[in-house]
Amino acid sequence: MITAESPIKFDRRKQKDDTLLQLYKNILTPRLIEEKMLILLRQGRIAKWFSGIGQEAISVGVATALKRDEFILPMHRNLGVFTTRGIPMNRLFCQFQGKPSGFTQGRDRSFHFGTQEYNIVGMISHLGPQMGVADGIALGNKLREEKKVTVVFSGDGGASEGDFHESINTAAVWDLPVIFVVENNGYGLSTPSNEQFRCKSFADKAIGYGIEGVTVDGNNVLKVYETVKNLAESMRENPRPILLECVTFRMRGHEEASGTKYVPKELFDVWGRKDPVNTFEKFLIDEGVLTDDIIEKLRSEIKKDIDDGLELAYAETLPPPNTEKEITELFMPCKIEDTSTQSGPKTNKRLIDAISDGMRLAMRKHDNLVLMGQDIADYGGVFKITDGFVEEFGKGRVRNTPLCESAILGTGFGLSINKHKAMVEMQFADFVSEGMTQIINNLAKSHYRWGQNADVVVRMPTGAGVAAGPFHSQSNEAWFFKTPGLKIAYPAFPSDAKGLLLASFEDPNPVMFFEHKALYRSIDEDILDGYYTIPFGKARLVKEGADVTIVTYGLGVHWALELLNAHPEISADLIDLRTLAPLDTQSIYDSVKKTGKAFVLHEDTLTGGIGGELSALITEHCFEYLDAPVMREGSLDTPVPMNADLEINFLPKDRFKEKLMKLLAY
Repeated sequence: MITAESPIKFDRRKQKDDTLLQLYKNILTPRLIEEKMLILLRQGRIAKWFSGIGQEAISVGVATALKRDEFILPMHRNLGVFTTRGIPMNRLFCQFQGKPSGFTQGRDRSFHFGTQEYNIVGMISHLGPQMGVADGIALGNKLREEKKVTVVFSGDGGASEGDFHESINTAAVWDLPVIFVVENNGYGLSTPSNEQFRCKSFADKAIGYGIEGVTVDGNNVLKVYETVKNLAESMRENPRPILLECVTFRMRGHEEASGTKYVPKELFDVWGRKDPVNTFEKFLIDEGVLTDDIIEKLRSEIKKDIDDGLELAYAETLPPPNTEKEITELFMPCKIEDTSTQSGPKTNKRLIDAISDGMRLAMRKHDNLVLMGQDIADYGGVFKITDGFVEEFGKGRVRNTPLCESAILGTGFGLSINKHKAMVEMQFADFVSEGMTQIINNLAKSHYRWGQNADVVVRMPTGAGVAAGPFHSQSNEAWFFKTPGLKIAYPAFPSDAKGLLLASFEDPNPVMFFEHKALYRSIDEDILDGYYTIPFGKARLVKEGADVTIVTYGLGVHWALELLNAHPEISADLIDLRTLAPLDTQSIYDSVKKTGKAFVLHEDTLTGGIGGELSALITEHCFEYLDAPVMREGSLDTPVPMNADLEINFLPKDRFKEKLMKLLAY
């Protein structure tokens, strides 16, 4: 077991002087940058810094050992990954300062960024989600039969998160070539490791996943380099995940403002003698690889690069606020044509058949599309939507997943980073709560933050009406409606379901695709057999009238149709939104200005549902045209009950009729 007292034993073996010198330069660079940053921090020229002093050997050893076209997913103490990959100093400093030449244009800080140019995907503050992303990148390589490995970093604190378990478990089941690096520096923020886990070492955790676990002295850059190099060579030929624990110590606070009072002073003394830069430098001097002249020359060159980079960064102005730019760059641009009016043979299909048909056509068109979900392979999914898909497309592209929603959503994002398309099926929309971080903070924000699209469709069987109770019946579209960066589809008819689903696969942005379970087999329609798309953001006028505008979507459309068919005396515009983001507000406003009355209906609970926002928009933009207050109805503000009679009472269908009549009589 490696401890603070374990001496650093360098063994050059057959390493050439050039390799050793490169390692020295690589490890010296982040140290000198860090020293400069600490000076600037004290001068008030930067606001925050997460120091990796004392841990440089891990980042540098890993990055030096990998091929340049292999992805690394570092964290906030892995400056050495960025510098070893050769990112220009001025761009790094611009990133730290929020300047345009950084990688996020001032939209995110420090190492919260990625870059396809340097095959790096930075972390988000939630720590664990990047591990699932690494799974997706590795899966993409494996599907293309490319002999590559992916490396993802975690700290000892982050290793307590659920994503750690889910991602390693998924990688183990799928034999993904991922090196999961745990930097064991003894602390989370201030919580020591003995309050984080009980096993003797992190490498021991590998046993539970059926994978290899390796422990290495994280302060020995040569050992880290050789270990990762050997592991990577083996994994390229025999793809599999490996858990690599690098034992080290954090010589400064979690971030500079937090201090280190909670750390026993004797630990700094012991680990100080194991400084990864100083000990490696002494070894190279003893080996005759380094001289004082070489050291001075390298230090001067690196310091000049730092100073020159800082000068360029300081000279650059901060990005001016530009509302139009901020909004337009939320999504990756795409243009999808409405081809649903084309001529061609039609077949009567239920909603479920239309969705299945759409996915099959998408799989045929996009050979880089991968479907993932629980029981979707041989079993065909719990609703049998993917029945027969394995026979046509194979288990590589139609994949059963472990019960690891967060990791699989992250895998979808990783596939997108690695030039694939992904579909993730939530067995029930209710289960998506297990993966909210990936959706809200990774998928939704990636293009806005660093220009990386998330080509992921999340299919969501949703809704009540089938007596499935509180955990299989929720209407949770509002969870995502308020999240910028997500597109949301919620079709009510088979033709729309197929066209919108095919559009979702054409769209390079993340799409939440809601499918009402009660409609799967209860409605049918003659729809085109061929491939067609319906663009997002265009509502469907289902019925046309003069007295009232009814705005709804999903099952609400059919409740409204049933009522209007039973009461032909009601002359109503019935608007099926079809997509909730983007929202077709113009169709709503045009109709309300014509009818003078508006009713908003949805299945979701009334409080906090989308109806509140729609009502506000109508009131704000159509106030002078209204002859009555905007009314809305939704389900009761309770969980969804299981009993059929209780469920009927929960749903808004009957209250909708009563309230609509009240509005008409106003």
